Amino acid sequence: MNAITDLLGGADRTSTRPRGFIQWSPRAATCELLDQVQAVLAEYSEYLPLTIRQIFYRLVGSVGYDKTERAYGRLVEHLGNARRARIISFESIRDDGGADLRPNAWASAEEFLETYRYSAAHLQLDRTEGQKTRLAVICEAAGMAPQLASVANPFGITVLSSSGFDSITEKYSFARRLVDHDRPTEVLHIGDHDPSGVHMFLSYLEDVEAFTRELGGRASFTRLAVTPGQIRDLRLPTAPPKSTDRRAFRGETC
Repeated sequence: MNAITDLLGGADRTSTRPRGFIQWSPRAATCELLDQVQAVLAEYSEYLPLTIRQIFYRLVGSVGYDKTERAYGRLVEHLGNARRARIISFESIRDDGGADLRPNAWASAEEFLETYRYSAAHLQLDRTEGQKTRLAVICEAAGMAPQLASVANPFGITVLSSSGFDSITEKYSFARRLVDHDRPTEVLHIGDHDPSGVHMFLSYLEDVEAFTRELGGRASFTRLAVTPGQIRDLRLPTAPPKSTDRRAFRGETC
């Protein structure tokens, strides 16, 4: 039994979405839509990247695109494929999400100096410099990230939460950051053993690995927890999966 089937409790996935870059030949109607999107991106070239929602509303106003959630979902799907097929640049579109854009300012010159005194007093050089492999830790729950960071950061290891990494843009951006380093990166993942946690991990692993490989970098993924072996060996408490979840998964959740 391979590692993926083992994570799914022995179940086989019947299908997966495209991973990484793809070869794609859209239909004539989709090509026309993509041309209209390119026109919107050109019109707002000084304000890129745009969100898909912004593009959607501009298409509604400029070409009479259907103003429905179904039409919006269709646009999301087409633009995902278009970016994977390199028809539209990843850098032109950002995914919807919260933003916190603060000015780079200080209340006084003394506050500025105090900030840099603090930075100098807590200077830490990269403790992974000279090692053959870089490490990063990703956890499923954002609330766990500070706890993991207290352990990992002193060793120079970055901790991230995958709760904000389920979009194609975030996966691509993470792959770009991995490629910028001259060493391969091993990503250590911690998440629940249930359909949501396992499928999120597999989707993230396959997408980031594919993007990183095709961009010229090297990355590998290791599932630290929770695994079926740990459930058996440590006798962890389990529960049945939700009856409404139809994704490939067999056995108990933990």
